[in-house]
Order: sequence, then C-alpha cells, then structure tokens
Amino acid sequence: MRTHITTLVILLLLVGNISAQEINWVSLEEAVELQKKNPKKIILDAYTKWCGPCKMLDRNTFSNKDVAAYINKHYYAVKFNAEGNEEINFKGNTFTNPNYDPAKANKRNSPHQLSRYFSIRSYPTLVFLDEKADLLAPIIGYKKPQQLELYLKLFKDDKHTEMDTQEKFNAYFKAFKPEFSN
Repeated sequence: MRTHITTLVILLLLVGNISAQEINWVSLEEAVELQKKNPKKIILDAYTKWCGPCKMLDRNTFSNKDVAAYINKHYYAVKFNAEGNEEINFKGNTFTNPNYDPAKANKRNSPHQLSRYFSIRSYPTLVFLDEKADLLAPIIGYKKPQQLELYLKLFKDDKHTEMDTQEKFNAYFKAFKPEFSN
C-alpha cells in the first residue's frame, strides 16, 4: 500500500511539472534577431534584484500558466536587470552601466543606460516593443495575471492604436473580459 501511495505522489509531481509552463526568456539582442525571421512584439521586464514587486511579478504573474502560454505564443520575452552591468547592443547603440558598483550588486545601484533610453524610472516596468523593436509603451508597476492580460491583448491586437484619449482607454478597460486564471 505504501509503495502505491509513493508511486502516486511521484506521478502527481511529474504531471504537475509537465503541465507547468515557463516563459521562454531571451536577451534583447536575441529577440530582435528572432523578429527578423518571425515578427512578434517584445515584452521586456525591467527589474532589479532588490525590488520586492519585481519578485512578486515573477512569482505570481510570470509563473501563471495562462500568462506564460500567451507570452510564449505572441511575444518575445526579455528579462532586463535595469541596474545591472550587462552590455546590450540595440538599434545600433551599445548600452552599458558605466557607474555600476559591484559592491551594490543586490542593492540599489546605478541605472543602466538602456533604462534611461526607455525612460524607466521605477520597478518593475514592462516595456512593450512592436515587431520592429520600436517602443510602444512602458507599463509601470506590479500587475496580477488578469491585469497584465489586458495589456498583453491590447498591444498584441494593436488596439493601442485606437487609444488616443483617456476616455477610449477607459471604455476598453471597462469592456475588457479577462480570461486568464488569477
């Protein structure tokens, strides 16, 4: 009997791991290269190591199976440490963090040049780029799965092009019916 229970527990753990979906994170350079073969928009998660809401976004939102499946299907996903020291080549420019302090690797550090390029001033910020890696919009702050769903679908379906007033966005927001599990 004990062997059957152990086998059942192992099977349940395996099935749980198989059904769990993770986001396929790539570098910004890789995302831009992938766009040349298969045009998709980019979602860039600008985070820092010390940011609590950034960790919540990873734990609660990016680990959500609906969010992961949708992002993997419709976007290239990029993780970007907005205060890191990585060298990034983007749009013919090389972005670095010349004031990076290794002693502050897990604390507040100097902002990366790419953070300034995208006007990132708080964390987390989700930066949406179009199929040519041009900026669509930065979305600031922690989002639950259904909150992020609104933006994922807004940009994927190019509905943002219709949002030239706050009233139009408010109407879209009010009419939006989330489908992702929370």
